Amino acid sequence: MTTRLRSSHTRFEAVRRRLETFDPGAGWRLWLYEFLLFGFKQAWACLFGALLLALLLGTHLFYPDDAPLHRYDFLTLAAIGIQLALLAFRLETPREASVILIFHVVGTVMELFKTAAGSWVYPEASALHIGAVPLFSGFMYAAVGSYIARVWRIFDFRFSHYPPQWATWLLAAAIYVNFFAHHWTVDIRYVLFAATAVLFWRTRIHFRNWQVHRWMPLLLGFGLVALFIWFAENIATFANAWHYPGQEDGWDMVSPAKLGSWYLLMLISFVLVALVQPVREPDPPVD
Repeated sequence: MTTRLRSSHTRFEAVRRRLETFDPGAGWRLWLYEFLLFGFKQAWACLFGALLLALLLGTHLFYPDDAPLHRYDFLTLAAIGIQLALLAFRLETPREASVILIFHVVGTVMELFKTAAGSWVYPEASALHIGAVPLFSGFMYAAVGSYIARVWRIFDFRFSHYPPQWATWLLAAAIYVNFFAHHWTVDIRYVLFAATAVLFWRTRIHFRNWQVHRWMPLLLGFGLVALFIWFAENIATFANAWHYPGQEDGWDMVSPAKLGSWYLLMLISFVLVALVQPVREPDPPVD
């Protein structure tokens, strides 16, 4: 059984373990090494999303107008190809791939509703679509789940004062329902923000970059991830992946108000990843 579990590890894991056991010395050398190691790990965690974002931007700039395959369909096939390649070359674990599948389904269902409600539109034609939603769109949600699942494992996340999981599931379900229900009823997002703060205000996330675990408030971590998703969204809308109302005649920066939506959506992602990744407490201090 142990051998089977070890064989599911990615090729990156052996590299990561070597880097974590390397001793660069003390002082500024250690600081610089930890800084570079942190960037390397974050880049690896972002691999799926970064490749997808590069495809969006690259095809926007260079995809031929007279190509026999619609650009959106090319993006769908390319995203599937990336996923298969990551698995084939053991750059991603089957568990991480399962997270991507879950997020693809969850995201596509939301996309079908939101496009029907006019929240945003996909301006280009495609053959591989459901309703008005091209199938590549689900991979954009999956990229968020992929990042959280990868970073969880790569940085060996531990949590102190983590709330009861049943409470996080209820919160995530309420957030997901509100994304739909606010079109007909009162938008309760501010209540959901408050509930998130109440549940997680004491929670610390402990992450190991080099050889020791450091910590930050989990709410701060949520905010930082939401901010970077918003940056990526601006690149994606610039690349004509989709349009919000007001962007039809030319690109404008996505409203900062979307940060709140991404914050809540990212929390759904976090709770879903917690279903397949262990929520562990920090190791007790060594005497």
